[in-house]
Amino acid sequence: MTDVRRVEIEYCTQCRWLPRAAWLAQELLTTFETELTELALRPGTGGVFVVRVGDEVVWDRREQGFPEPTAVKRAVRDRVAPGKSLGHSEK
Repeated sequence: MTDVRRVEIEYCTQCRWLPRAAWLAQELLTTFETELTELALRPGTGGVFVVRVGDEVVWDRREQGFPEPTAVKRAVRDRVAPGKSLGHSEK
């Protein structure tokens, strides 16, 4: 069973999306300093940009477009720290 406090961001190396993935990773690690056990950046190809919490896909660029950080934070929060306030970004 995968740890639900592990987040993975899979990004397309061909599209040069590492900076976007790294920035989103930084946002998540800053917001969930004590709640996450691990955050992994996973190189991929073919236009992939997918965020997973444990084994669950919570954001897929192909279906939802590029995420705003607040939307991903909400999705992650709902799985790893329900009830945690996201402060001003929830308004």
